[in-house]
Amino acid sequence: MITAYILNNKVLDIVTLGPDDIVPDNTVWLDAYKPDTAEREWLTGLFLEEVPDKEELDDIEASARFYWDTDGLHIHSLFPQRIGRDTKGVHVSFTLRNNLLISIREDDIGLVRLLRHYMRQDRLEVENALDILLEVQNLKVEYLSDLIEDGYKTLENTADQIFEPDQINSMLKELMAQEEANGQIRLSLHDTRRALRFLKRSLRQRMTGEQNKWIDEMLHDVESLLPHTQFLFDKINFQLEASMGVTNLEQNKVIKIFSVAAVIFLPPTLIASIYGMNFGRMPELAWEYGYQMSLVLMVMSSLGTGLFFKRKGWL
Repeated sequence: MITAYILNNKVLDIVTLGPDDIVPDNTVWLDAYKPDTAEREWLTGLFLEEVPDKEELDDIEASARFYWDTDGLHIHSLFPQRIGRDTKGVHVSFTLRNNLLISIREDDIGLVRLLRHYMRQDRLEVENALDILLEVQNLKVEYLSDLIEDGYKTLENTADQIFEPDQINSMLKELMAQEEANGQIRLSLHDTRRALRFLKRSLRQRMTGEQNKWIDEMLHDVESLLPHTQFLFDKINFQLEASMGVTNLEQNKVIKIFSVAAVIFLPPTLIASIYGMNFGRMPELAWEYGYQMSLVLMVMSSLGTGLFFKRKGWL
């Protein structure tokens, strides 16, 4: 699906285009979501070079994510996308030329829906395609900040579950999900910082003072958020180690019970083994109360061993 955003008197109109349509006048943004074969052929007519494909979007080297060519300025940006408790990274290709922004993506992104909602509510003040690109990056930074705040709340909840053995499994799942989310957040922050620096360096002559200031503010926000991701990583690792320690303590308690039980029953086992040899010259065999005496000895030896352990504080 290809959506055109047309700027008329600072008001954005949203139109869906088909493979046979032409780009309307005053279009400042073309958003291609999961373009099919016909739509990709239509996009090919807008590019002098090749249309970016999914494999190119996944490249991680800077030279493949931020560059100039005959089609204009290219930025492959990473967006975090939360689905339930899982967080994944979604790559989007942006191409900026003159006053037209072209985005190509294979996944739905909540930020694009939010941006479209703002447009319909006339809550955005944009004058050109660069403003839209900067607004997308700004919304991403705000969303990353919200995800970090959610991470703090999650770790506050998991911290209370560490000493509750029946919740260890659910807590570990939550910590692993948060670790993956925090990794995606950190990657997105680094990617956003590189993208903004590339924009600032490449469009220095084209940007207005307000746009330049906007980029500086976003860069400042990114720099302030990065230490939080490292702190979250440290806190996640601490809670994982603490939960493993608690688990080991619980296991040691079980092992201790079996060890103590084995030692307590060792003396009566020894007594039973002695009288179980059944030698003919054992005097107790002919005694009327020999059996009862052996039982009493076994009970007394068990109780004596148990009391000794308790006095030593081993129970």
